[in-house]
Amino acid sequence: MELFERRWTSYRAVVEHDLMEHRGLAQATAAALQQWLDQRGENAERPTMLDLGCGDLALLATALRRLPLRRYVGLDLSADVLPLAQQALGEAPFSRHWQQGDLLAWAEASSHGEAWLEQPDILHSAFAIHHLSDPQKERFLKGARQQIAPWGVFLWADVFRAADEPLDAYLQRYKRRIEQCWEPIGTSAKAHVLEHMHQYDRPADRRVIQAVAEAAGWRWRWIWQSSHQAEALAVLHPA
Repeated sequence: MELFERRWTSYRAVVEHDLMEHRGLAQATAAALQQWLDQRGENAERPTMLDLGCGDLALLATALRRLPLRRYVGLDLSADVLPLAQQALGEAPFSRHWQQGDLLAWAEASSHGEAWLEQPDILHSAFAIHHLSDPQKERFLKGARQQIAPWGVFLWADVFRAADEPLDAYLQRYKRRIEQCWEPIGTSAKAHVLEHMHQYDRPADRRVIQAVAEAAGWRWRWIWQSSHQAEALAVLHPA
């Protein structure tokens, strides 16, 4: 089985069994988007949304199709996943663009040079930014603050460490959770998730990243967290 297929099979198993509480997160995300739209009012121009690390949109597609968007852009590091996202979103009533690319490179681009990457009103990212190192996260937050519209909103869903929790302690805590609670996905999938986690996952300290974001010009508000207090959703607005 090819690497992408193995990775995506494991990911889909986690989502389908709701082991990271994706369903509750998707509901909280949809509610936050609707609240932002309601606050703008019916006469506001239809917004553009940029989804950084869009994945396959399996859980968000239904909510996205209801939004009065002008344009949706799905960006992901993996080109293989983009056709899955396109299929999930289907014939939504707004223009759609799919792009393979890196979210940090987008944040730090001085000029995109392409019309589809115009200044977004809505930024969304789910379970992607935690792969960046702490200095890269700071660079991303500074860059994204410059790229988003002044009235925009940034929904950041991810895994985060508890305040003052060392990375090794977080990884051990999450490893115990996988070994004890993720039986439905099977041994091989658990091993693949653990390998990925130890190789790539660098979740931010909640208190530190909030301070970093505020220093970069964002207003930060936590609006949802999972029962395991690892997965969480923050809403950021340009200050």
